Amino acid sequence: MTNQENSLNWFEISVSDIHRAKKFYETLFDIEMPLDNMMGMDMAFFPYDSGSGKASGALVKSEMHEPSGAGVKLYLNGNPDLSVALSRVEGAGGQITMPKTHISEDVGHMAFFIDTEGNTIALHSQN
Repeated sequence: MTNQENSLNWFEISVSDIHRAKKFYETLFDIEMPLDNMMGMDMAFFPYDSGSGKASGALVKSEMHEPSGAGVKLYLNGNPDLSVALSRVEGAGGQITMPKTHISEDVGHMAFFIDTEGNTIALHSQN
């Protein structure tokens, strides 16, 4: 890896109910997430531009994927203002655990929430 490459190229959010989780994230971000089954794993894909070099990921249900509030923290893009997605968390069945918090002028803002699967996920935005 070099400083010319993304440090993240793919992420998977573990879920126990693919349809419930898909609905939660579609509601938060006002997006559609196509479903597929690959290698025995149920997957719902976040928007991506194939071949662009931009990182993306999916919700994944499989024997290897177990939702958890502990461990790695993933920051999803809440630009231009994470308040929009954060305002939808509780209505979609999640729980806000840290409200929108200012980090610095250069870095922006962050917030944490627990999704419908029990994962602790973060949002980041410049505003």
